[in-house]
Amino acid sequence: MRRYHRVLRAHAYDFWLARGAVAVIVALQFLQINDLQIGPRWLAPIVEIALLVPLSIATAWTHHRVRHAKTDDHWRLVYRQRRAIRWLALLLTAVVSFVNFGQLIFLVRALLGGHAGSGPTLLLDAMNIWVTNLIAFALWFWNIDRGGPTTHDLAAGRKPDFLFPQMLKDISSGNGEWSPGFIDYIYLSFTNATAFSPADTMPLTQRAKLLMMLEASVSLLTIALVAARAVNILA
Repeated sequence: MRRYHRVLRAHAYDFWLARGAVAVIVALQFLQINDLQIGPRWLAPIVEIALLVPLSIATAWTHHRVRHAKTDDHWRLVYRQRRAIRWLALLLTAVVSFVNFGQLIFLVRALLGGHAGSGPTLLLDAMNIWVTNLIAFALWFWNIDRGGPTTHDLAAGRKPDFLFPQMLKDISSGNGEWSPGFIDYIYLSFTNATAFSPADTMPLTQRAKLLMMLEASVSLLTIALVAARAVNILA
């Protein structure tokens, strides 16, 4: 468990990065130009904030519990609490993904119906959806890989969902100390959303492959259909 404590301290800033990423998504939803919201414009951001606040408090509280955990019973309690936190994080990520996918559908329908607004606003909304998609799937990758950042070092036998280049170096050197941080998953999501295929990090499990396929599909639809149509309007 000492290794878990060390890893947790080393990646404590990742939780702040993830909270900041959700805050960016909330801001982007408020900045949506065309009427692409599911329900009132404020509904999705308020729901996401309502999930993010208790999630942040619970994560900070368990960080405090980790610093004072000494017995096996303490660690088992921390593990149960962190499993609950992980499910709350997955629920928040699912809400973000659902809202963004709905916005993309509404935007495509508006395009087909000929009432999607001007070219510049269409480009901005398409970029908004694309960036939200990138962040949302970075959160998915971060939360599923080896049980998520809150539990993967507390549970033995967790197999990785992604193979990072640094893991190959660890295998060759016999050193297993490296673990990916949130920035690594942002990079993974970015390369998958732009190249529509893995770059230097490979998916190992079926759920990882399905998530990468879904992200690439949303990105491809946004870029190839929506953005291309906006450029035609501008021309």
